[in-house]
Amino acid sequence: MFSILKKPFSSNLRTRTLQHLTRTLTCINRIIRPSSGRQFLFMTLIIAFGHIQARTSESNICMLLTAFFTWGVSIGPFCTVGSSAKLGNACRLFPGSHIFGDTELGEHCIVMTGAVVGEDIPGRTVIGFNNIIGHHAVVGVKCQDMKFKPGDECFLDVGDNNEIREYTSIHRSSKSSERTVIGDSNLIMGSCHIAHDCIVGDNNIFANSTLLAGHVLVEEYAHTAGAIVVHQFCQIGSFSFIGGGSVVSQDVPKYMMVAGDRAELRGLNLEGLKRRGFSTAEIKSMRTAYRKIFMPIDAKSGGMEDRLTEVEQHEELANVPVVCSMVQSIRGSFEGNRRGICKFRQWSGC
Repeated sequence: MFSILKKPFSSNLRTRTLQHLTRTLTCINRIIRPSSGRQFLFMTLIIAFGHIQARTSESNICMLLTAFFTWGVSIGPFCTVGSSAKLGNACRLFPGSHIFGDTELGEHCIVMTGAVVGEDIPGRTVIGFNNIIGHHAVVGVKCQDMKFKPGDECFLDVGDNNEIREYTSIHRSSKSSERTVIGDSNLIMGSCHIAHDCIVGDNNIFANSTLLAGHVLVEEYAHTAGAIVVHQFCQIGSFSFIGGGSVVSQDVPKYMMVAGDRAELRGLNLEGLKRRGFSTAEIKSMRTAYRKIFMPIDAKSGGMEDRLTEVEQHEELANVPVVCSMVQSIRGSFEGNRRGICKFRQWSGC
């Protein structure tokens, strides 16, 4: 069979091959119905010509190696689907995309041309529903961590409704006790990098060339501008904003905006808070708290701990949940082995 593939195909031979493939798939479909009730299509070693949905007329080659498929899967020419892969209903693999290793794609996922998902190493890559993997993105491959030992299991879990754009790389964890996790409804623009053991929450927007080093935690509704770098083990709080070209080497508390070569606090993320539906009263309370913490008028106001305590004991501010959440986010950055918060200046606007 493989020797035949090296020679041009006549129209009659191509037609007969497709007819034989269709009869084979129909027979397999009748026979294999797992007890779980989900109907998978099982292929032992099939060399198909063109799209699996019998829409092709060109002699392009697609390799499917003992993979599991559900209904409505579309696989373009020159794709590779590894022996342990599982593709959910209505997944679409564009020409020249590749699925390797123990990888599972949920329903309605789209893998664009040149993208690589998974790798033939121990561990697993799980992609949820309705995700788009952009052109030439690399998702679920071995990490770039010297602590990684060949043979260790490593994992990546991606949620639902994420758009991962072109040339983005997302790596698996560095060891079996960790996981790289991407939540739901994130927009990860072109050429971003999410390293091993990162945890990214829901509804975040990473602009082009956002680079997260290992073990970074991003909460939810955070927004980065382009070309930013985040140091390993940093935490990015919810509803925060990172300005373009920033180098973030310490934590960014909730609701804050940072910018600069070594990122500094530049006040609250006012525009982002308004867009996310925070009330005028909540924003006013947060501005008051910010000034008390980072812009004290009294030179005898004490250190950071004293100012945080003052806000917590304030008659009005102590009863505002978003203020309490902001104070706790700042406090948490100084606990244990955390890196503290980004630097701030007395003249920072709010």
